[in-house]
Amino acid sequence: MAAEVRIQEAEIRQAQRRWQEAIRDAPQRRPRFETPSGIPLEPLYTPADVEIDYLRDLGFPGEFPFTRGIYRTMYRGRLWTMRQYAGYATAEESNRRYRYLLAQGQTGLSVAFDLPTQLGYDADHPMAHGEVGRVGVSICSLEDMRRLLDGIPLDRVSLSMTINAPAAILLAMVLALAREQGVDWKQLRGTVQNDILKEYVARGLYIFPPEPSMRLAVDVMAFCHRHVPNWNPISISGYHIREAGATAVQEVAFTFAHALEYVRAAARTGLSIDDIGPQLSFFFNAHNHFLEEVAKFRAARRLWARLARDRLGATRPEAMMLRFHVQTGGSTLTAQQPENNIIRVTIQALAAILGGCQSLHTNAMDEALWLPTEKSARVALRTQQILAYESGVADTIDPLAGSYVIEHLTAEIERRAREEIDRIEAMGGALRAIETGYIQRAIAESAYQAQQAIESGEQIIVGVNAFQIEEERPELERLKVDPAIEEAQRARLQALRARRDGERVSALLSRIEEAARRPEEPLMPLFVEAVAADATLGEICGVLRRVWGEYQPPEVL
Repeated sequence: MAAEVRIQEAEIRQAQRRWQEAIRDAPQRRPRFETPSGIPLEPLYTPADVEIDYLRDLGFPGEFPFTRGIYRTMYRGRLWTMRQYAGYATAEESNRRYRYLLAQGQTGLSVAFDLPTQLGYDADHPMAHGEVGRVGVSICSLEDMRRLLDGIPLDRVSLSMTINAPAAILLAMVLALAREQGVDWKQLRGTVQNDILKEYVARGLYIFPPEPSMRLAVDVMAFCHRHVPNWNPISISGYHIREAGATAVQEVAFTFAHALEYVRAAARTGLSIDDIGPQLSFFFNAHNHFLEEVAKFRAARRLWARLARDRLGATRPEAMMLRFHVQTGGSTLTAQQPENNIIRVTIQALAAILGGCQSLHTNAMDEALWLPTEKSARVALRTQQILAYESGVADTIDPLAGSYVIEHLTAEIERRAREEIDRIEAMGGALRAIETGYIQRAIAESAYQAQQAIESGEQIIVGVNAFQIEEERPELERLKVDPAIEEAQRARLQALRARRDGERVSALLSRIEEAARRPEEPLMPLFVEAVAADATLGEICGVLRRVWGEYQPPEVL
């Protein structure tokens, strides 16, 4: 049989060479074709271009190496979670949006916080002026969290929070609220992003230096492993790395380099990959090159399974599964002809689904202009629902498997990502690569090359550098955030501080300060106790700033 396959491949290659010779002088749209990651694309692919050992490289859904999906029945058993990212202005306004989206068929919540919250400042801090409620909801205390999640059953709705530097404190608020409502922590399902490494290389919303930041991240992982077993204590994010300008290959490689760093840090506290692997989640981007994106997700799943088994020593299948959320590419959206973004988002969402995501957010068409309105958020959600219920793509598992070009790109992305991970490992790991600026420089170089391609016209962006029209500001409904929100939030904080037990709060903040000075001391139990006593986010972060200081990034360009 093997001999017959080799003879057939030789015949195919011979016929392919004849065909290529016949088209040698045929006109082509451009001199070379390649993916955004720089992977060359041949005119077509045949079985001779793809070297696959089916059982080793593909296998079956729910079985190692999980190339074809992490669950045996995938979407035939259960569709992906439709989780729209939302949050703005006050807790009440955001709560109304969450209720609206749930009523429209959304199946999970994803909370966007404003910049002061993400940087650990209360709304009345001078650094928060002008930013309260602007790009997300302002959450300063358990009282705010109570209003944000009012009427939302924490034991039945999956909750995701995009928060990193102060992630432990926001999670503590959710846990304190659950306890207050009589919800067993074992019933809670959701995710806290808690990925500080990508903040240093791509997003910039860090507070503390790497060492204490890693301590906080691992503390959350350990606490959830012991007390909140159905919660994902970290979502290791390639999304923001891609938004900063990385290629698809770099997105996978840098994300997994960070993941290796987190797992090894957890191992130093006694947690093995088999302990925490089943609670790890990942967060990827979906961009416009449909074929590369589908292959990227499949390659990532296979690569992580092999890294978890071969480098981290995982023995449990659940610890080797790559469970990931996808958000469509914010940086691909255009302010010009914004209705075109609906098409872009549909292509990206389809790639994520065909790539086997577990959870998906689809961007709204107006996000390059302002915060999404109810209508644009609904259209984005309807995009997922039409793909789920009308397109048929969820009715069979991994439908593009066996496509010559998809399998070629899947193998090539895995190979290139592994080589990049090996370079980082040779430097001493992701933390060392961040300290030296290696990852930051690599992302910046890729971003520069991508921008050059757009400016030269090599990369067409419809409505931006081609097919432009004369247009004024689009006549779309616009969501506005009232400036009075900041003053109202300040007033709430003042009233909270006046009525709480100030002595108890001071004592708890002192205990947090003492614990922060002892590297082995767990902080999560103290955070839960402090927020339950109405200590604020800014007060707790202020204590940690005094002990640990603030991170100053290196010059990398």
